[in-house]
Amino acid sequence: MAKKQFKAESKRLLDLMVNSIYTHKEIFLRELISNASDAEDKLAYKSLTDENVDVKRKDLKITITPDKEMRTLTVSDNGIGMSREDLEANLGTIAKSGSGQFKADLSADDKAADKIDVIGQFGVGFYSAFMVADHVTVLSRAFGSDEAWMWQSDGADGYTVTQCEKDAPGTDVIMHIKANADEENYDQYLETYKLQELIKKYSDYIRYPIIMEVEDYRQKPKPEDAGDDYKPEWETVKEWKTINSMVPLWQRQKSKVKPEEYNAFYKEKFGDWQDPLAVIHTSAEGAVTYKAMLYIPAQTPYDFYTREYQKGLQLYSSGVMIMDKCADLLPDCFRFVKGVVDSPDFSLNISREILQHDRQLKVIATALEKKIKSELLKMQKEDREKYEKFWAAFGTQLKYGVVNDYGAKKDLVQDLLLFWSSKENGYTTLAAYKDRMPEDQPYYYYACGESPDKIAKLPQVERILDKGYEILYCTEDADDFVMKALMEIDGKQFKSVNDEDALPQTEEEKKAAEEKAEAGKPVLEAVKEALGDLVKEVRVSAILKSGACCLTTDGPVSLEMEKYMNKLEGGQHMKADRVLELNADAAPFAALKKAVDTEDKDTVAKYSKLLYGQALLLAGLPLEDPAEYTQLVCSLMV
Repeated sequence: MAKKQFKAESKRLLDLMVNSIYTHKEIFLRELISNASDAEDKLAYKSLTDENVDVKRKDLKITITPDKEMRTLTVSDNGIGMSREDLEANLGTIAKSGSGQFKADLSADDKAADKIDVIGQFGVGFYSAFMVADHVTVLSRAFGSDEAWMWQSDGADGYTVTQCEKDAPGTDVIMHIKANADEENYDQYLETYKLQELIKKYSDYIRYPIIMEVEDYRQKPKPEDAGDDYKPEWETVKEWKTINSMVPLWQRQKSKVKPEEYNAFYKEKFGDWQDPLAVIHTSAEGAVTYKAMLYIPAQTPYDFYTREYQKGLQLYSSGVMIMDKCADLLPDCFRFVKGVVDSPDFSLNISREILQHDRQLKVIATALEKKIKSELLKMQKEDREKYEKFWAAFGTQLKYGVVNDYGAKKDLVQDLLLFWSSKENGYTTLAAYKDRMPEDQPYYYYACGESPDKIAKLPQVERILDKGYEILYCTEDADDFVMKALMEIDGKQFKSVNDEDALPQTEEEKKAAEEKAEAGKPVLEAVKEALGDLVKEVRVSAILKSGACCLTTDGPVSLEMEKYMNKLEGGQHMKADRVLELNADAAPFAALKKAVDTEDKDTVAKYSKLLYGQALLLAGLPLEDPAEYTQLVCSLMV
C-alpha cells in the first residue's frame, strides 16, 4: 500500500518535534501513557452518557510490554480506541489533538463533563515515540466496532493505514527501539527497572492501573521432608504488577490521611530519613484550582547553602509530573520547603515541560507564601521547642530573606525571626520584644558578637543594660545586614549599641561630652600618631561607661560587615574605617595623659598599641601581630 504523507508540513514539523521540543527523550513514555489515560477517560465518559455502554472503570488499565528479543516496547490501553478516520485525523495530522477536540465538543451544560479531565492538548505527544523508535506501529479498534486498523510509520516519510485483526477495543502503540548511538543508550527503554522508574517519576498518579510483568525473587516453599539442616532456596518468578500509585496523597481528604502516611510519602519522595516538622495540605478552587502538599524539613540538606542546591516544588498537571523543581512557586526565604502542587489550570507549552504563562503560578505562589508563613507562626506559638529546632536549621535562610532583593520580603519574614534576648536569656521574637519594651525606650537595641556570653561582656552594652533596656544579641555574621535592612518597625528604629546616639543626650550631657573631648585632644592626637593608619580616628567615647576602650567604625561599613564579607570567596571585599574609642574617665586614659604630658613617646606608643589590641580582641577581630602584642604586655610587666 502506498504511503500517505503527513499533513501540516510534516517533515519539518516532525523533525522539530523529535529533535527540539522535548528536553529529555525519556518523556516519550509519559506522553504515551497520558494518551492511553485519555483513551480510558473517553470510554469512561461514554459509559456515563450512553446507557448502552457497559464498562466498569475498575476494568480499565494500561499495559507496558517490553520485548528485548524483538526490540519492541508496547503501550496498550483498553479505552475508546480509534477508527480508520480517527487514525487518519489524529495520527496523520501532526498537532491535531483528539483529546483537545473531545474536550471542546463537550457540552458546557453537560454535568458528566465535570467527571472527566483529559490530559492531551496539542496532539504532538504521540510523535515523541520517534525520539526513541525508528518504526512505530499502532493497532487500534474503536469501541463498538468490529473493524481494527493498523497505522505504521518510520517517521517523516509518511505512514500507511491497513485493516488488521484485534481481539478487543483499545489501542496498542508498538515502538521498535533504535539501536544504541555514540552518546545514546536506547537499550534502557527495554529494561523493566528503567520503565518502572520512569512510570513512578512521571505517571505515578495516572488514575488507571499501569501494569507490567516484572521479575521478583521469592523463597521456595520448604519441602515437607526437609531436615533441620535445610537451607532456604530462592527462585526468580515473573508476575504482573501495578506500577503506579494512582491516587495521589494530596487528592485525598486531610481527615483521611494519617500522619505516618504523610511522613512516609515525604521520606520516599524527597529522600530524607527524618520525619518533617510540619505538613501543609491545602487546596483552592476559583480563578485557579490547585491542590498542594508542602513539607517543612527537620534538617538542612547537606548542600543547602551551596550554589548547587536547587529550590522548587514538584509541579503536576492533572496528576502528570511536568516539572521536578518549579522555582517560581517559592520565594528564596522559603527555599527549604519541599512538596508538590497539582493543577489542571497551568498553561503549558507544547512539550508540557514549560509553562507558557506565569499568571497562574503567581496566584498559587502568593497563596502558598501565606500558607507557609501561617504554618510557621502556628508552630512558633504552639510548639516553641519544635520551632527552635526549625530555626536552628533554617533561621539563617529567613535572615537572608530580609536582606535579599533590597528587602522585598522583609515584611513576610520579620514576624518569623528569632534573636537571643538579654532579658529573657533565650530566644525572642520581635513582637515579644516590643511588648516588653518600656514606654521611654527609644529604639530596638542590638549588639553583634560571637556568642551571647561574649556580647554580654562587651563594654559598650553596659550603658544600655543599666537603663533597663533589652538588647538583641546577634551572633551570626549576617545579622548586622539584617538589622540595617529591617530599619524600623512601627516607627521605632533598630540601633546598634555602638551608635553614639543610641541613648539620647540632654543639652547638658552633650556640652559635658564636648568639653571632655576638647580636654583630651592632646592624648587623642598622640594615640593617633602612634597607631598611624591602623585607625581612621581616635576619639573620647560617648558609649563607654566603665570599660577602657572599644573599636567602632566611621561610615556605612561596620566591623560585622567587614568580617562577613572577608569570609566570602575571594575575601577583602569591604574594609571598615576603624575608630578607637577611649573612656576619658578610666584609669588607662589617665596613664596615657601622664605619658603625653611628660613627653614619654615610647610609653605612649606602647599604651596605644596595648589598648588597640584590647579593642580588637573585644570586637572579635584577630590581632595583626600576636607575637608583638605578647612582647608588649610582658615589657609593661617588668
